[in-house]
This record gives sequence, C-alpha cells and structure tokens, in this order.
Amino acid sequence: MSQSEPATGPASSARPRNLSRLLTMTHREGPQSRAALTRRTGLNRSTIGGLVAELSARGLVSETGPAGSSGVGRPSPLVAATDTVAALTVNPDIDAVTVGLVGLGGVVHKRVRYPTGGSLSADEAVNLVAALVAGMRSELDTRFSVLGVGIAVPGLVERGSGTVTLAPHLGWRDEPFGDRIAAATGYRCTVANDARTALLAEAWFGAGRGRQDFVYLNGSASGIGGGIVAAGQPVLGRHGYAGEFGHRVVHPGGEPCHCGRVGCLETEVRRDRLLAAVGLDDTSAEQLPAALAGDHAPGVAAEIDRQLGWLAQGLSDVITALDPEAVVLGGFLADLAEASRGRLQELVRHTGFAALAADVEVVSAALGPDVLTIGAAELIVADLLADPQAYPLARPDGDQRLR
Repeated sequence: MSQSEPATGPASSARPRNLSRLLTMTHREGPQSRAALTRRTGLNRSTIGGLVAELSARGLVSETGPAGSSGVGRPSPLVAATDTVAALTVNPDIDAVTVGLVGLGGVVHKRVRYPTGGSLSADEAVNLVAALVAGMRSELDTRFSVLGVGIAVPGLVERGSGTVTLAPHLGWRDEPFGDRIAAATGYRCTVANDARTALLAEAWFGAGRGRQDFVYLNGSASGIGGGIVAAGQPVLGRHGYAGEFGHRVVHPGGEPCHCGRVGCLETEVRRDRLLAAVGLDDTSAEQLPAALAGDHAPGVAAEIDRQLGWLAQGLSDVITALDPEAVVLGGFLADLAEASRGRLQELVRHTGFAALAADVEVVSAALGPDVLTIGAAELIVADLLADPQAYPLARPDGDQRLR
C-alpha cells in the first residue's frame, strides 16, 4: 500500500492505479531501478516486485540488468518500458504525409515523410495511408504489437468524436478522418490537432518536462497552432480548440486570413516566405534550419527581422494573457528563433508587459522533426498507461501482438 495514499477499499483496488503509475514512470522518464520505484512511490519492495512481474508478463516492461550501485547489498535491476509495444502515427499536411512508428519510451522506430506536391483530399490521404501501412504490415506483424494509430491534423478537431471540423489549408470540413483510417487499416485511431499533439510530446519528453506552466507554439506549412499547460495539465477547452494562437491579430492593417480576420499571426509569420527568402521550396523545407543558421544576405535578414517583430508581438500578447513560466517554440518558429541569436527573447521583453515578460524564457522545442510523431503516438499510448490490465497477457508461445 502506498504510504502517501490512504486505503479507501480492498488492497486490490489500488493495483490498477499502481500499475498505471509504474508504467507511466518508466514510459515518460526512462528506465528506473526497483529501488527508485520503491522510493518514489512509497510502495514496499514486495509490492513493487509484484507490479513489475505483472507488467513484465504483459510484455510492457523488461528488466535490463542491475543498475550500478556503490552501496551495500545486491544492485537493483533496471525496469524499462518495452519499445516493441508501439503506435503508428499519421500527420497529413499541405506538402506531405508523414507516417511514423513509435515504441514505449517515445522511441521513434520509423518516421518517413512522403512529399505530395500539394494538399491531398481526405479520400487521397486515406488511400495513401492505407497503402503505406499495408507496405509495413509484414514488419508490424512480426516485430511489434501495434496499439493503434495516432493522427495529428493541422486543423480543428472535435474533442469527443475526433471529427476534423475544419482544416482550411487541407480543404477539409467535417471529415471523420479517424474513422476512415480505422476502416482502411484495421487499427483503432485517435485524432487531435497537430500542435496539441506536439504539446504533449514536449511536455513529457522535451523542453516542457518539469515545467508546470508553459505555452507551446508550433509553426508548420499549414500555419501556427499551439497549446497550453497550466499547473502541469494540458488545457484543452470545451471543444478541444484551446491554444489557437495563430489567429491572434497582431497587425490590423495586414493581410487577410482564411479565418476571416485581417493580420493574424500566421499571416505575418509564415514558413513559405522564409523558404522563398533563402531560395528553398516545400520539397527542400527540411534544409531551412541550416539555411537560416549562417550569415544572411540583406533580403533574408530583412524577412527574418520582419517576422521576428510580429512573432514577438504575438508572444507578448500570449504572455500577458496567460502568465507562463516559458514559451516553447517548435517547427519553423524554432528555426526563426535560433536565427535571431537571442534577439527574439529581448524583443519579447521589450514588447510585452514588463511585469510578466521580464523573466519568461523563450526556448526551442527539444524534439525537432520527431515532435509530431512522438506526440501523435501519445494519443494512443494514453489508454494503455491509464489501464495496463486491459493489455493482454502473453500467450504461451510468447506471441503478444494485438490482433
């Protein structure tokens, strides 16, 4: 029994919670010794041993050998989440569809970006994803237990149904994309906004780890989205739309936005304009960080400065409204921040409300191009973490693949 939790019923009622705690700790924080699990949970050694044994029997963790110890007694084995229990991921965007495979622990086994030469219709995207998964089927069936498919979409996703209510850059409206991918692949699917999935990844595996209050802004080919963590928990909003920072008006005299407003942040801070300035296009977009890292020609420097000014204005508004301890930037926004060589932080401090902006850190996301892949996987892994006992025990032949 946990020393930090009073008993509220039979001892068995605590077991599901404790299995969830142990699996979550090893998944999000890496291998843990039995001694560390005992110390951190307040559970006794025999209880930890029984929980580890059950998770091992389900193929969810393994003991990788004793951790080094300078103390007295036998070293404690390391308990690690197995990376052969995995989730497929899908991220359709206006220039490519990215498919990934992620094991427990946030281990990215595969991330393949398939350029499309433009946005696909929902029908075309479903057909492409189905073909890609079919091509991976032999590997999936022999090496992995696939929990499902996490889908990150650049648009508004209705929280309850998973329907893509509006993805303007893709031209999708009221599209049951998750249901269609499930029917095409045979795997269960969960759908969320792409920036929200990136928020989850950075909160648990990246630059947001250990932070209780931060905002995340992601810049992609489709625009700018974001998310909020307050008191250590994601803020979703009634429909799951919280964090649409790309549609904060920063320049009332600016360009029209597809949302109907004028001068939204994502109309003033755009990846396509940065690509054009450095002589790249969508097919070579992954070269943008390197292109922005060096010395800049006058035209490139002018575009960087212009976008930095509007980004600082947008970030200052967000900081004033939410009072976070940090702002984490992902996608091309991180590239833009890195190109500023610290100027963005100073612009935010000078543009914003001094009492709030003075000590806010503006940092780049830590997971780079893997962020959406890891985040989309978390949409699927969340159910396993919540209830490990729903995962089947291994069969006598050791085959534990989900069917």
